[in-house]
Amino acid sequence: MDTDGLFSLAQPGFGPAAPSGPAGVETAGFGAAAADAPLPVRMRPASLDELVGQQHLLAPGAPLRQLVTGSSPMSVILWGPPGTGKTTIAHLVAHATDRKFVAMSALTAGVKDVRAVIETARRARRSGGPPTVLFIDEVHRFSKTQQDSLLAAVEDRTVTLLAATTENPYFSVISPLLSRCVLLTLQALQEEDVRGLIRRAVADHRGLGGAVSLSPEAETHLVRLAAGDVRKALTALEAAAGSATAQGAKVIDLATAERAVDVAAVRYDRDGDAHYDVTSAFIKSMRGSDPDAALHYLARMLVAGEDPRFIARRIVIFSSEDVGMADPQALLVATAAAQAVQLIGMPEAQLNLAQAVVHMATAPKSNSVTTAIGAAIADVRAGRGGAVPSPLRDAHYSGSRGLGHGLGYRYPHDDPRGVVRQQYVPDDLVGTDYYRPSEHGAERAVGERVPRLRRIVRGLGARPGESRPVAASASGANRAAGGAAASDASQSSADLEQTGTTGSGPQGSGPVEPAASGEAGTPAGEPGRVVETADEGVPDTAADHPVTVTGSGTAAAGPDAEDDVMRSERSDKSGVAAGKEQP
Repeated sequence: MDTDGLFSLAQPGFGPAAPSGPAGVETAGFGAAAADAPLPVRMRPASLDELVGQQHLLAPGAPLRQLVTGSSPMSVILWGPPGTGKTTIAHLVAHATDRKFVAMSALTAGVKDVRAVIETARRARRSGGPPTVLFIDEVHRFSKTQQDSLLAAVEDRTVTLLAATTENPYFSVISPLLSRCVLLTLQALQEEDVRGLIRRAVADHRGLGGAVSLSPEAETHLVRLAAGDVRKALTALEAAAGSATAQGAKVIDLATAERAVDVAAVRYDRDGDAHYDVTSAFIKSMRGSDPDAALHYLARMLVAGEDPRFIARRIVIFSSEDVGMADPQALLVATAAAQAVQLIGMPEAQLNLAQAVVHMATAPKSNSVTTAIGAAIADVRAGRGGAVPSPLRDAHYSGSRGLGHGLGYRYPHDDPRGVVRQQYVPDDLVGTDYYRPSEHGAERAVGERVPRLRRIVRGLGARPGESRPVAASASGANRAAGGAAASDASQSSADLEQTGTTGSGPQGSGPVEPAASGEAGTPAGEPGRVVETADEGVPDTAADHPVTVTGSGTAAAGPDAEDDVMRSERSDKSGVAAGKEQP
């Protein structure tokens, strides 16, 4: 078998290749690289000390170090992206001890091959021969049956399994095999690690041997192009060196590197001005509703190797900072894209990021959430905000009632509207408006609802010029306590929106007024009368605004202020009996 020139049949220093075993299996260890082997193969570390990166796995006594030195015959699964050293570790294991090393690729080997290796290893073990290390590359490509064939041999250590995969083993490797192995996760190499390996390859006799030098700009380009894959970086370096040599040049400059790999260098520095400039342009393009420009800057960041998690975080922030309540779904789209980046990874996750960017750029915009929390934080830092009102304080523990906690609290769900008159803010913030809805997108409906809610909660009258629709039905009237006709509490905010309003008020109508005390109800089916109000900011009374409620129920009397007090008393009494004070 010849697996892309990576597995050699000859042991270093042992002459010709050893005989091969079953199809798809090499019974000898990885040999020394030939002079014409690819640069990444020639530059593989010859010892554990030359291994770059993966410091979290190289501590004294760590599983990887034990595996390479042969001090512990544990089976291991190596999981990591391409070019992080999985095959290199296999080479180190093959050369480190006198164990018999067998390599196979899941691309070409089958169950028959696996069983043949296991049987050979079992016979060698019985005859006192060396232990067998079985290396399986791309183990995730093995079927369930093929993986099942390994279980018994791994369990009794007939073979020590060393498997490599680029796929998440929790999804691609069967649980019984995974439980019998130590899982080692390899990380993509950092830029400085890749840079160090490139410089080593330029100078080392196994690599370019100093035949050419590399300009700083070209070196940075190759590092960025690699994106943590050292094999990719060394392959690009070899191509650039060949191009420079063909031109008779002794220095690989940026232009030569770009021509060799056919990829333009992206002017982008994660720690410099370019990083902040491109990120700023990216955000401002989405804010400016230009999806094409936003996608351009997204592409520049992705091609330059920017961390996709950083991009996802900026999109999530943007969804609340600049879209907000104008499109509440934007936050869900952004967080879903961020989760996709974590679960899927690059390059596929670039599709999820692009979808989120297009959504943000084309969504209606509102910064009302940003300005609202900013104003609230400014007030808190300025010392505004007194004690929490007593009705809102925690009333779940013994003795809290004696302190007045929860007394007077009005339970909104007891009111048919789901909203009651009640002070929620501290005394020195009464009447303060932090949230100011815009007229964009979905926030337009919120902007129509918020003033109505504030008037109910704060006990304010209707605004000048607003008319009050009278459309209480029999079912609405029957929701009032004692079977009497419903007061303004008989209509929810949804009911008010459905009935519509007339008049010049921009925010819609206020609550429905009850009939004055002693008035008879309007017969069922008779159109309701609309009476305009005149006083702004004054609690409504029956004397100020007489309105007749239509319906089949009996008419009830009572102004808003008195009705509120009565409902408050009922809520307090029922709350004491039923324990409805909320913590």
